[in-house]
Amino acid sequence: MASSSTSPTTSFKTAPSEKHDDQTDRKKTVLETHGYSLGKIIGNGSYATVKIAKSERHDSQVAVKIVSKFHAPSDYLMKFLPREIEVVKGLRHPNLIRFIQAIETTHRVYIIMEYAQNGSLLDIIRRDMYIDEIRSRHWFKQLLDAIAYCHSCGVVHRDIKCENLLMDQHLNIKLSDFGFARGQMNPQDGSIILSETFCGSFAYASPEILRGIPYQPQLSDVWSLGVVLYAMVYGRLPFDDKNYAQLLKVSSK
Repeated sequence: MASSSTSPTTSFKTAPSEKHDDQTDRKKTVLETHGYSLGKIIGNGSYATVKIAKSERHDSQVAVKIVSKFHAPSDYLMKFLPREIEVVKGLRHPNLIRFIQAIETTHRVYIIMEYAQNGSLLDIIRRDMYIDEIRSRHWFKQLLDAIAYCHSCGVVHRDIKCENLLMDQHLNIKLSDFGFARGQMNPQDGSIILSETFCGSFAYASPEILRGIPYQPQLSDVWSLGVVLYAMVYGRLPFDDKNYAQLLKVSSK
């Protein structure tokens, strides 16, 4: 995905849903009024859809995450989504998906991001069976740099997994999906801040999360990094998440 040098803009406010277009005699969508033309779907969830869009302003393709207010849980809309936007708009690193803009209407929230056109690390593992040492070393270093940067900014990701590691046009890692991220997590007066939100995917989760006890999220991110590295070089996950009891037993050894 081509990156723009234009600084991110934040527009998280209620916008008019339509605007009259004199040339075509039809009403523009809210995204069209901001210069975005939606394309095909590239991702789907229970209450969010991700589509490619053409940005007139940046003269490039972008990804648009469309969150339905009717289908999304209230805690996600009130807590996690605002936190995600607040976190990502303050981050800028070559191995993080770049936030561009957020737009809210009565029915939806649109998050416009950098578009990674070469799929995910998981796609590459499935295609190649496993990742050779040269590529694994290169990509893992990029991921480490991204996480070290986030942690230095007081941000924890809490959902690191192969599906969330996207590839740009030059096959560089781009960490994405900060839906469970949290900011302001640097130690205060020497005291470590613990998390009690048990999120992420079981197969990548640290034993503390699986056991449901407060955990240090920076260390949990590091655990997930280890799972990603294992998945790259072996072509499979180290722990089977289909059997929760067995997963908890094995990961706690």
